[in-house]
Amino acid sequence: MTTGNPLGGLLIDFWQDLQQPDVLWQMAVLGLCFGLAWLASHFIGKHFSSRSVTESSARAFGKRGLRRLGLPVVMLVLVLAARPLLAHWHHVNLLSLAIPLLSSLAVIRAVMLVVRQSFSASAPWLASFERTLALLVWSLVALYLLGLLPELIDLLEQVKFTHGKEKLNLWLILQGIGAVFVTVLVALWLGTAVEVRLMNAQGMDANLRLVLSRLTRVLLILLAVLIGLPLVGIDLTTLSVFGGALGVGLGFGLQKIAANYVSGFIILLDRSIRIGNLIEVQAKRGVVTRITTRYTLLREQSGVESIVPNEILVGSVITNETLSDPRVRLAVQVQVAYGTDLERALAILVDAARVQARVLADPPPKSFVIAFAESGINLETGFWIADPEDGSMQIKSDILMAIWKSFKAEGIEIPYPQRIVRMLA
Repeated sequence: MTTGNPLGGLLIDFWQDLQQPDVLWQMAVLGLCFGLAWLASHFIGKHFSSRSVTESSARAFGKRGLRRLGLPVVMLVLVLAARPLLAHWHHVNLLSLAIPLLSSLAVIRAVMLVVRQSFSASAPWLASFERTLALLVWSLVALYLLGLLPELIDLLEQVKFTHGKEKLNLWLILQGIGAVFVTVLVALWLGTAVEVRLMNAQGMDANLRLVLSRLTRVLLILLAVLIGLPLVGIDLTTLSVFGGALGVGLGFGLQKIAANYVSGFIILLDRSIRIGNLIEVQAKRGVVTRITTRYTLLREQSGVESIVPNEILVGSVITNETLSDPRVRLAVQVQVAYGTDLERALAILVDAARVQARVLADPPPKSFVIAFAESGINLETGFWIADPEDGSMQIKSDILMAIWKSFKAEGIEIPYPQRIVRMLA
């Protein structure tokens, strides 16, 4: 085997092996390793594909990891075991070339497994992130195989920076970015696991669970940065200048964003607005479907979703129709002619509301005489419902339709404005 070659030593050795007939032994061993790894991966996928309802998220994550990493990891182990055995009789440059390729494939799949666990699997940016990650990893493998990676590292180390007593270079900064990326990725995965456990916790308020899950994720990310940078030798005091710049940015351009985040935690902690509440703010009326640290999502009855910044919810008057009691009172009004039997008309209004399924029996519907108007007498029936999030238009329409039919059957007249014009000679 050729050694000390400064440019692509492993590739040149492999090319020389291709000229020899014993390369067939390496191909046969590599094919055998692939076949055994495929059988093992197929066995893992078959026996760890299903998930029971009571299965924990950690166990489900482990199963997904086995299915996704089974083929490259098992094949890598087999190649590592077969290479020293075959080296007694033949060159093993083909197997040595397969090791970094399999390792990089395992790394890509492991990173994407954690990313998909930490974020929504349907996030649109995941596909582009996976392509970028694969391009970066395969580029590093290519540089390693060509023997150019040490030269690139030396070139990056020559680009130096000085901050106080701390001396930095471009390679050290890239290492710090990589370390922070890995530690933050682990922190996001742990944060997701904690969030799942908190959301499944019984006997705990939903807003409190949201607060704890978000605080846990923020603390884990902060801890990841504090751990990742010292791992590669970057002093955390060098970040003081960036902290000062961030403070200035918050004071000027980011104050609205900061206010929304603080308001989000206030909303979650004081529990004045909860998921499922029917609220009205600045002519927007809808059900709260989501509360984040920056905004609250309202779904109106028409299906339109409104994104309301949390700062508005904290600084404005909010009508929360279901804060302490989901029951709300609705009313419909009709007008009858002056010659109408009012007691009978009031009874019809009560009956029209009582027969509706959504109308509560306690408190019962009641009807009232509102006013003696110009064209007739105004009547109103008030009733209570327990599901205001389903809207009020349909229930009002049903009651008015029932009143119309009953009035028609009873001969009760609903008046309309009339004008008498007298012509004087």
